[in-house]
Amino acid sequence: MASWSEVEREAPGLAARARAFFDSHVHKTLATTRRDGSPRISGTECDFSAGQLWIGSMPGAVKALDLRRDSRFALHSGSDDPPAWSGDAKVAGRAEEVDDEQKASIRNEGEPAGDFHLFRLDVTELVVVGLNEARDRMVIESWHEGRGVERRERT
Repeated sequence: MASWSEVEREAPGLAARARAFFDSHVHKTLATTRRDGSPRISGTECDFSAGQLWIGSMPGAVKALDLRRDSRFALHSGSDDPPAWSGDAKVAGRAEEVDDEQKASIRNEGEPAGDFHLFRLDVTELVVVGLNEARDRMVIESWHEGRGVERRERT
């Protein structure tokens, strides 16, 4: 699986567009897998730092427990309502929880230490969806680990 910086190296334009969508809204939607295999949707925030994509969680939150048990995730950027909608981004892969020593090494100076879960998101898929210049066709650009970048247009 790829770190965020590896995705940026392999697909710089696509990664930049995705990052802009993720940075344009504070709240994102995280999909995890419940114990019984059904999906769970949770609100979350994400952070791009040290060449990685990160999410945090309050202690004992169900999304954190889901990721500890089954590390697969999908994360969706915030999205504007039409007609202002210009697109959105999705990333999927596996989450790895980091320990307290790693948390301390990446924590921004001045941030409270506190008890929380911190997950590094390893990426297997990145998708950016938007409209073409004429705004009459949907454009889907994707990067998949081992396949590179693909672009499709749909009516």
